[in-house]
Amino acid sequence: MKHVIALDVGGTGMKAALVAADGTLLHEARRATGRERGPDAVVETIQEFAAELLDTGRERFGRPASAAGVAVPGIVDAENGIAVYAANLGWRDVPMRALLSSRLGGIPVALGHDVRTGGLAEGRIGAGRGADRFLFVPLGTGIAGAIGIAGRIEAGAHGYAGEIGHIVVRPGGPACGCGQHGCLETLASAAAVSRAWAAASGNPEADAADCAEAVASGDARAREVWLAAVGALADGLVTAITLLDPRTLIIGGGLAEAGETLFTPLRTAVEERVTFQRLPHIVPAALGDTAGCLGAGLLAWDLLATEVPA
Repeated sequence: MKHVIALDVGGTGMKAALVAADGTLLHEARRATGRERGPDAVVETIQEFAAELLDTGRERFGRPASAAGVAVPGIVDAENGIAVYAANLGWRDVPMRALLSSRLGGIPVALGHDVRTGGLAEGRIGAGRGADRFLFVPLGTGIAGAIGIAGRIEAGAHGYAGEIGHIVVRPGGPACGCGQHGCLETLASAAAVSRAWAAASGNPEADAADCAEAVASGDARAREVWLAAVGALADGLVTAITLLDPRTLIIGGGLAEAGETLFTPLRTAVEERVTFQRLPHIVPAALGDTAGCLGAGLLAWDLLATEVPA
């Protein structure tokens, strides 16, 4: 059976799969990233994991994988196959595509940015299926974005398109790691809500999930923290809507797990802020933590589709 290798590299864990042409997951596996061992060890672990998947495919399906797709965090030069920089993994300028292709017997390898790759999957086979224009925004430790246009993800001229988390929504607000103050992700990410709720509740162990539970149970302090984050998020999303005019707005990440505790006030806040703009459908992501791996598989199949036969 013809298949591809899909690999999603995260800061703490890696998810992998063998994927058929119709998107069926033929085999799934997970492994710790082991970033505490240093960037060189992480890169070697990625190669070893991919090689094991190649062997698994050969043993189970009588042939090696036809291609591989890998999604990595940080700054990615997808065109040249370079993992440029990842703060949480410590690497710089890793020729990931060349290394993996060499380890995998010369099969073609596609490299993608983790959020854009997850957005590709959500747009094609997840919550954005059928939408010609969508914006995927995962709310996790930070906030990123993937701009979907006609079945593909727009990376931008320099690979930075979709960085909605660094729209300044509260000038003079909290300092952001990017050097600005008042960026969206300092106010509306899961990490930001965790910090705010820990301070408001007096419990340093409290996190965003605890805040959501407290909101659902009617806690006034939690509601104040939650609505402040929702208001900041709505401001950032309306800026994105004004620029991009998406048909569907897909919200994912840890904060979206709060369900309607998030989506009901968020839809209201966005609707209150739009004037001439057309309101997109605001929906939760559908693929969960498998989005990156599924998207990596799509990258691999796309690569095969664009190859010119010899």
